[in-house]
Amino acid sequence: MIKGKPVDDQTRCEHYHSQLDIIAIKFKCCGEYYPCYECHSETAGHPSQVWSKDERNEKAILCGVCGAELSVQEYFDSSNSCPRCHSPFNPNCSRHYHLYFEM
Repeated sequence: MIKGKPVDDQTRCEHYHSQLDIIAIKFKCCGEYYPCYECHSETAGHPSQVWSKDERNEKAILCGVCGAELSVQEYFDSSNSCPRCHSPFNPNCSRHYHLYFEM
């Protein structure tokens, strides 16, 4: 289940809802999927934690189209599309990597 403030069944939320905003991130601090850092900040009730570099093999990304769970490394290597269903991901999400992942 996607926590936070999702607006559709492909993980878009009230903060990020373009056609390409189709991933949810599992937050290390709670193990729950949220569409974005703002959803987590507004609804989780605790501070977020970033995934460390040595946790790149952890499944922490959910494709909102096909439901594939990707490791952090698979997501980084994906060229902004799901390796399973090939749906495009928003390339601008990279601007927020530091909020989710140790860089």
